[in-house]
Amino acid sequence: MDGGSSEAAQLARQLADCRLTERCELCPEEMSYVQRFHRREPTSNQCTSIVTQHVKAPLQTVWSLVRKFDQPQLFKPFVTECVMHGNMEPGSVRDVQVQTGLPATRSTERLELLDDNEHIISVKFIGGDHLLKNYSSILTVHPEVIDGHPATLVIESFVVDVPVMNTKDDICYFVETLLRCNLKSLADVSEKRVNHAAQN
Repeated sequence: MDGGSSEAAQLARQLADCRLTERCELCPEEMSYVQRFHRREPTSNQCTSIVTQHVKAPLQTVWSLVRKFDQPQLFKPFVTECVMHGNMEPGSVRDVQVQTGLPATRSTERLELLDDNEHIISVKFIGGDHLLKNYSSILTVHPEVIDGHPATLVIESFVVDVPVMNTKDDICYFVETLLRCNLKSLADVSEKRVNHAAQN
């Protein structure tokens, strides 16, 4: 098997692990954060949705990864390279290369908001060869407690145009699956950092 086929097979396994047959219902606490930070007003040809992830790591550990707009590959498994243009401030742009097997090879993305007090990052796609036109996301992190230990709730919402020949359910399902993979990887990386620190 050649390298491209191997990468495609690995990608297929990763995506399969992240798929859910049904969307998760939000608990009251999650809904309160959504109403405060993730209000969306999609147009008739757009779809919007929300993905959540509970992470067994303190908020600052998770946020230290999320806020690095210039290094999305730290936890996004499908990003292979990132070139940053500008400083880490709203308006800065990054060019991202993505893994073989996805229906895209590159994406140009602009940082819309980075708030270290409220722990919010917002990103908009402004170019690339992907299907996600007018895509924008908001990701927030919130402290919680799991099994008596400091933990983090991550919420990511998005809005995106529905491509021609696709349905809202199709594009929402596709984006949700990618985001679940990203957030699952974020949880894995964050928890490994906590475990590593505890052992040293």
